[in-house]
Amino acid sequence: MKNIKPSRSFSDTLLNQTRQEGDKLADDVINLVYFKIGIKGLREFFKWTGQTTDINFEAEQELSEKLEDFFTKTSKKPDFLDPEKIKKGLAFAQKNQEQIGLMLGCLSLPYCYAGANGAKVLWMSERIKNDTRKRLEETGEFVFGVMNPKEWNDDFRGSKNLVLRIQKIRLMHACIRFFTTHYGTWNAAEWGKPVNQEDMAGTNLAFSYIVIKGMRTNGKTLTDEETEAYLHLWAVIGFWSGVSEKIIPQNLREAFLLDKAIARRQFKASEEGIGLTKALIKTLEEFVPNDNPIIKSIPTAFMRFLLGDTIADLLEVPQLRLEKQFIRMIPTDLIFKNNDNRITK
Repeated sequence: MKNIKPSRSFSDTLLNQTRQEGDKLADDVINLVYFKIGIKGLREFFKWTGQTTDINFEAEQELSEKLEDFFTKTSKKPDFLDPEKIKKGLAFAQKNQEQIGLMLGCLSLPYCYAGANGAKVLWMSERIKNDTRKRLEETGEFVFGVMNPKEWNDDFRGSKNLVLRIQKIRLMHACIRFFTTHYGTWNAAEWGKPVNQEDMAGTNLAFSYIVIKGMRTNGKTLTDEETEAYLHLWAVIGFWSGVSEKIIPQNLREAFLLDKAIARRQFKASEEGIGLTKALIKTLEEFVPNDNPIIKSIPTAFMRFLLGDTIADLLEVPQLRLEKQFIRMIPTDLIFKNNDNRITK
């Protein structure tokens, strides 16, 4: 009989600790970039993290070696990676692209905004509130990019390109941590480190366990094998993204417990969360190819339906007179345009 490890719980002591932790390997790179080439050079480095071009530090050998060391150390696969589960998780993602795209815009992102302290980073960076559509599309490109079977090796271990895509996100987050604290307006004692481990774990949940919850809320029947495989896929992605193994759920029970703990600790009404949600709703309405106000309001109605009234009220998601049963019956392709402007790629 196969040994089954008991599910871990996630105590406040543990999560308080992770709230003050960033991503040391990535943060060390960013600190050295700043030390060697200054704030202007760091801004250029930050732009590079969102591009596919190479970067050359030949004039700064120490910096070049530091970056190479980061790529080497963070490309190692986690010991818990199960190729068979990855295969099944990718198949699940491909089969349910439309549903996952719907969950991404109407559930995963507002779920993140409900975390009041974490939402402050997003609000202060101004990247989301000032160009929401572009950032939403970038998020969709990342999520569906890392779930593309073509980006995985034949043995279902991540390809060099896939891991590099995730590594650059780690460096991007480290840049945001640096910029957020550099100007002295961030209250780490009260809010935790910017883009900290607890918030990173919550974001990983948003793209994995919360998607599964949302699909079930929307009436989709899922097997335990499918959901465990999809969760495992995102556990591996989370590992490469710099999330500590101590707060990466290894099964649905652990994901459930971590979700409850983070929601209890972090979910509350905030100006930042409400503002980000309003910007998201406005952008989602732009994807709807119909000027009828009832049709335009469908993404908002879906958001409240998927989030539930408690979290929707925190984010001030409008209450609309659309019956929940009616919402469930609306095909996904009526919500977002069936063209290149869709969230899903």
